[in-house]
Amino acid sequence: MGYIGGHGIKALNNYKYSGVDHSYVAKYVLQPFWAKFVTFFPLWMPPNMITLMGFMFLSLSAVLGYIYSPHLDTAPPRWVNFAHGLLLFLYQTFDAVDGKQARRTNSSSPLGELFDHGCDALACALEALAFASTAMCGRNAFWFWVISAVPFYFATWEHYFTNTLILPAVNGPTEGLMLIYVAHIFTSIVGIPTSGVVLLFMILFAVIPTLKSNVQNVYEVVQSRKGSMLNAVAMSTVLLILKKAYWLLCYLVFPAYSFLRSFGSSYSLGRHSSTFPLKFSDNFFRDLMSPSDLMGNYPHMYVMGTGLAFGFLVGRMILSHLCDEPKGLKTSMCVSLFYLPLAIANTLTARLNDGIPWIDEKWVLLGFCVYTAALYMHFATSVIHEITSALGIYCFR
Repeated sequence: MGYIGGHGIKALNNYKYSGVDHSYVAKYVLQPFWAKFVTFFPLWMPPNMITLMGFMFLSLSAVLGYIYSPHLDTAPPRWVNFAHGLLLFLYQTFDAVDGKQARRTNSSSPLGELFDHGCDALACALEALAFASTAMCGRNAFWFWVISAVPFYFATWEHYFTNTLILPAVNGPTEGLMLIYVAHIFTSIVGIPTSGVVLLFMILFAVIPTLKSNVQNVYEVVQSRKGSMLNAVAMSTVLLILKKAYWLLCYLVFPAYSFLRSFGSSYSLGRHSSTFPLKFSDNFFRDLMSPSDLMGNYPHMYVMGTGLAFGFLVGRMILSHLCDEPKGLKTSMCVSLFYLPLAIANTLTARLNDGIPWIDEKWVLLGFCVYTAALYMHFATSVIHEITSALGIYCFR
């Protein structure tokens, strides 16, 4: 079963990308540099290859972080910090000039936009790991990913409604990335992690302005169409995911856990199953805390598994926008949650077995990474094949 329907194929042929960047730094500093830099690429080089090269820079950065700081809680060599900063700068540059190369070679296409934003979605996880290496923040690497993923998601949500990618005067892709690679390089020189300062500045001057701009722009579009902002928010895949997750928890995990508890206590199954949702809500975070501290011991797997699932969700939203198929958001969207009942139920069993889960959490997490990687790769390869076949183009030619 394909991801694109007949209506979507027709929409792809009529789609035109639209984007506006209000950043003064980009306008007066980076854009002139990017305009010169793109001329170094030969005309025969496809834009998607430039995008992929930029993505590989961040992949290398994450690998360096893993080699020299496996748990992200020890200081890597200073040259690694410098490499993190340089590789992030190269990623930003290549991510900016791929579109210029497409216009330069008259090869712009919806596939280019999907490929570019798909790599950007995964880049949130890769750079979170690289920055966590520099900041030596250990298990807090996951929250670095959250700070980068939330603005990216809402920018995609805004693009879905406005049909234009709007970057405010201060935004994450420009000033946010600059702040991070300056922090990498500063740490390589001084040797003092600057994670707290960088995070504060990112939240105040990149995340908050971007989210404010996203919501305001969507609100203006909804008002002009005399629609409901509540419906616009409800179309967010985050709410759809939460609704499906709640269903899975209520109908799969809760009964299973209650059934297990019936064998571990003298109380009846009926008594526990009726009171469990209230008790679970009261101890929600404590119940879901990993007994083996997965985020601390395996931060790379934790962040990458979540990042791959995020990439799939964002990719589905982008594809739905490109193909003008809102119903596509409800199709195959929640398959990334199929692993959720097993993971949560396995964690909860540890409370019944002296802190020892039914399956070693390391293998559950590894399985989650494999599952989300397979899910994302199937989506990416399938969509690339469908779009190239529909438009009669090539991905890397």
